[in-house]
Parts: sequence; structure tokens; C-alpha cells
Amino acid sequence: MTTASAQPLRVGELRPSQLLHTYGIGSVADLPNLSVMVMGLDHWNLENTKILTEDRLLAATKRRLGQQVQTLRTPPYAPETTDVYGAWARVGVPVTLFPRWLRCSDGRCNRLAPANSGLFELLPHTYSPEKIRYVHSCRGSGGNRPSAVPARFLIACAEGHLDDFPWSYFVHRGVEPIGEHTLKLQERGTTGEAANIFVTCSCDSSRTMAEAIGMRGESELPGCRGRHPHLDTFQGCGQTVRTLALGATNSWFAAQLSVFSLPKAEEPLEQAIRDNWKMLSLLAHVPAEAALMLLPTQVCWPQLEPFGVGEVWKAIRSEADRQASHQQGDAEDIDELDLATPEWEAFTKRTRSQLPDFTTKPEPVPLAASGWLKQVVLVQRLREVAALTGFTRIDAPEWRPQDDNDADRLAPLSVEPPAWVPCAELRGEGVFLRFDEKRIAAWERLPEVRRRESDLRGAYAQWCANRSVDPQWPGARYVLLHSFSHMLIREFALECGYGASGIGERIYARSGDNPMAGVLLYTAAPDSEGTLGGLVTLGQQGRLGPLLSQALDAARLCSSDPLCAEHDPTVHSRLHGAACHACLFAAETSCEKGNHFLDRAMLVETLAGGTFGFFAS
Repeated sequence: MTTASAQPLRVGELRPSQLLHTYGIGSVADLPNLSVMVMGLDHWNLENTKILTEDRLLAATKRRLGQQVQTLRTPPYAPETTDVYGAWARVGVPVTLFPRWLRCSDGRCNRLAPANSGLFELLPHTYSPEKIRYVHSCRGSGGNRPSAVPARFLIACAEGHLDDFPWSYFVHRGVEPIGEHTLKLQERGTTGEAANIFVTCSCDSSRTMAEAIGMRGESELPGCRGRHPHLDTFQGCGQTVRTLALGATNSWFAAQLSVFSLPKAEEPLEQAIRDNWKMLSLLAHVPAEAALMLLPTQVCWPQLEPFGVGEVWKAIRSEADRQASHQQGDAEDIDELDLATPEWEAFTKRTRSQLPDFTTKPEPVPLAASGWLKQVVLVQRLREVAALTGFTRIDAPEWRPQDDNDADRLAPLSVEPPAWVPCAELRGEGVFLRFDEKRIAAWERLPEVRRRESDLRGAYAQWCANRSVDPQWPGARYVLLHSFSHMLIREFALECGYGASGIGERIYARSGDNPMAGVLLYTAAPDSEGTLGGLVTLGQQGRLGPLLSQALDAARLCSSDPLCAEHDPTVHSRLHGAACHACLFAAETSCEKGNHFLDRAMLVETLAGGTFGFFAS
């Protein structure tokens, strides 16, 4: 990461996946001595970015953000060298200081002022960017200049705006002070709670930060100024703001789209040609001599070079003839907007795939699970590409009021509609499990299951009504598969060597026409070789059977029982049934629904009784 200024200054490092999941555009990254905000796309330098080819993801991104989106790009990166003054040190994602208010860390000073007030000085550190810090010239304890740390509080509104806390307005209760005033932020006590943090002024005005939090705080603070610090813009807003602690998890929620790279052909060369067809199609219409000279100049040539120029040219001509004969084009783009169905079809094919980014192997179903498990697929290699399309604050994207256009509900990545979006490329492995459709459809029709679903659905509807969100109930099938996925993630994590937070899930649940009932558990890493194979071995017949039995046994009893098993979602309008941190909840990086729509009672018989669980004996 580099500061967005005339003279870029390297301040830290982030992984590409962190720029999508945790510290994306508009988020606040808390560094050891600084707090910075990742700037919008208008400030990014594209010179060291790489264009990724993933047609299905690009089509879905265009549908959400508009047809002006042309490319998917990785964050700018240059290989690190031993020369700390080299060009690589000035390549990175631009950030800016935020919040702009700093506090002197000396306990006798506690001076609170903006960074540009002249009271603080930035001390760079070329060799160790993590040591960059601001200092205050008060010469505190020991005669050294104490560090100036970011102020602990911000304000935000539900429209995605974020601003510095209005310290002067708050301590003076909305009255504009006359003359110069000196502010301090003091902690009285050891708990660190808001009631023990006081804002004081040299005019003897003083307030506790507890008065700025909650419903009372909303009435004590000014209306939102519509500030987007990552864009350097202010928009008319005026909505009620909420006080957030620096680093609060609800200050930034990513809105993402992600897909797996799927096979388009049986042979690696044909797959590579179709992956890059939008670029290579231009060569199909030029003379062969010119095409053979232009091929090595293409961006995708490193991917094609192992096959040789002659074979690549033949494959391009063959693909051009195939495209012309089948008259494909727009019809394919429409189909690609459905992200789940193509993946389901690729995983449920009975044939083996040996492509570099999609290697699968059918595995026999364990005998003990043959009554409900129809298919097991070992995904030895997979490629996931995720794109950031926007973000929200206060509430996650899926829990905000629905509009006709999802993009209208998201805070923007740039001032103008973006022509590209940042993305991350991950490679890894996984295990795909397909449930027997007849068995799961019969289970859905059971009266006890319908009653349990009615309770969960009623609680969900009330929860949505309280937040003015249109309910979109995923169905009992999804609750079952989602709960099963979390149950198995915990068991896999004990065996494969990966932490539970490093195992992700993809739920394929759909009733009616073209039904789906399956789960993909996978892990992925930004390394070009992917992961080490520890997860995929758990899908082998001899190991999967015992793991399924162990997982189901563990799900029958929770350490928080009977409270967990007897949890009634209708009482508090919860989005889960018998589920808690001790049994089914997973890390944010693992769960695709934020630990909602979970219920052990849909899986097994719990202490609360009920024999309607899918695996209940």
C-alpha cells in the first residue's frame, strides 16, 4: 500500500484477497501506528495491474454495474527487490490517512487535533514501513516526542458515507465556539468503555463518549454530510449518522461476485483459446503470415507458448469455424449470467476433467452414505476469481432494503461508473458432495419439516420487516445443506491441517425445475500452484465415510445444550434455529450467508426432540 500523494510513501502490505474481503476500497486499514483508507479506482495506477479473463464473472459484473465495465484487473504489484528505493516500492494500492484527527498518546497531554493542524509530524521509515508514525512535539515522558494515534471514533450512515467524528460540535453541543479552543481526548479508568472516555475543551466543556453512542447519540450528532473519503467527494445526504469505533466490523461490508473457472473444452489448448477468445478472435481474420507474427505479442501468449505457434494458429482457425457454424455469441452471454447452474453442471458430470484450472475425479460414494449421497467428486484443482463491485456500511448488502438495481444500494468504487473492477485470483482444491434428489425432495414434504420451516420462515419475515428488507426465504433445502456444510467444515478442519476459517463453502440448493442439492467445500490460496492436497484426500471413500459419521455424532450434542437445542427463532426473530458458536457457526471467511439459515434440528435429533432431521434415526 502507498499513500495517495505527490510523493508515494510505502506504509504496509496486504494480500490480494484482503483487498476484496477485508480491506477493500473505502475500508479503513488499521496499521501498527497509522490508520488509512483505501482510495477509489480514480486514484489507482493501472501500469502494474494484470487483466484476468473470466467471461462469466465479467458478464455478471456488467449486469450489476453497467455495460461500461470492460475488464477485471488484479491490484497493482511489482516484485520486491533488495533496493528499498527502487520503483517497486512506489507500486501499490493508494491509501490516505483516515481518520484525519489524531490524539497524542502521552497520558499527560492527550491533545486532539487534525493531522494537518501543524501539531503533528510524520516520521517516515524507508526500511520498515510498519514503523511509520506521527509524533507530537509536546515532549512527554522521557523528553521524547510521543506518538500520535488515530482518534478512536468515526461517524457513518446507512448510505455508505463515512466521516471524522465531529469533535468540536459534539463537545460544544452544536454551538459554534468563538476563538481558539484546545481539545483533549482522555480515558479515566482501565476498562476502555465509552463511558470512561471524555472529550474536553479548554473552555471547560466536557462530554463522555457514551452520549454519542446509541439512539441518544443519533440525536446529539449533526446530519450526514455525504462524505466519501475514498473518492474525496461530498454528496448531499442529511441522514442520521451513527457513531462507530475505529475498526468496527460494520464499518465496511464487501459486495462481491465470484465464480469458478469452468471447462469450455476437453483439451488444454482448446480451453486456453476459448478463455482468451475475445482477444484472439481478431487474429482469425488476418492472413496467416501476419497472425503468426502477431501471436507472440499478445498478452495471453505466455499461456499459449508451450503449445507452439503452429498449433495455436490451427486451434484459432478451428475455433473461428466452430463459432461461425454454431452462431454463438449473445446466447452464451445470457446463459453465463446464471453463476450457479454452469458450476453445478460441471461438478455433476460423470467424466473426469484434466484441465489446469479445473481438475476433477469422480470418487465412489461411501457405503454407509449410499442411501442419501449420490455423488462424490474430488476437485483436485480449481480456480476462483472474485470481483469487488461496491460496499455498504452499517448493514451487509444482503440485509439492506431492496431496489430495482442492486448497484444503486452500494457505495461506489469510483466517481464515474467504473470501466474496470478489482479482482483476486485464487487456486485450490475441494470436495463436492451431491445429495440424492428423490430423498431430499421426500424429506421436504414431511409435515414436521414444513412446520419447522414455517417457524424459521416466520422469524425471518419478522426480522426483515423490522429492517424494511424484502424477505427472500431460501427454503428448507438450503437450511439443511447449509447446516450440513458447517457441520462438515468443523470436522474437516480437525483432519486436513487447514484452519476452519480457511475452508470455504458453495451451496447449490434449488427446488422445482432443474433442481440442485449439493455442497462444495474448498480451500484456495493466491499462490499459482494452489494448495497442498490436504483437503481433497478427505473425500476419498475410505476417509469420507468415517468423517461423515463423526460429524453427525458431534452435531447431535452441543456444549451449549439445552439452550442451543431449545432455541426458538420466533421469540427474538432470529435467522437461525438450533445453532450457536459452539456447534455450527463458522468464520466470516467460510460462510456465504453470515451464519444465517442454520439449524441442527434439520440435520439430526437434538435434545429438544423431534425426529424430522434429515439424518435422524
